[in-house]
Amino acid sequence: MPEIFNAEEGSPESDELDMLALVLRKYEEEYYPIPEPNPMPAIHFMMEQIRINDKDLGEIINSQSKVSEILNRKRKLTLAQIRTLTKHIKIPANILIKEYELVN
Repeated sequence: MPEIFNAEEGSPESDELDMLALVLRKYEEEYYPIPEPNPMPAIHFMMEQIRINDKDLGEIINSQSKVSEILNRKRKLTLAQIRTLTKHIKIPANILIKEYELVN
């Protein structure tokens, strides 16, 4: 492994590594930006990550009957549901409040 990766904090090599990291981050942000996810894919992803199913999600938001409609984009999330999902499955509210199209 190159010495730069094992450099002591405050050394010239450490400073060089910090500078390279900043340049790389700027390059990636400019040429390969990663957009924030839309609400439904984010919910599906987090459900998979924490290993919960639709029934579990219904218990979290206190509405088993609405889970299918929400996940299938037939119904939009309410403010109360957004708050609950942010608290219980740790999806940032700024992702859940993004606009998305309903499916007829």
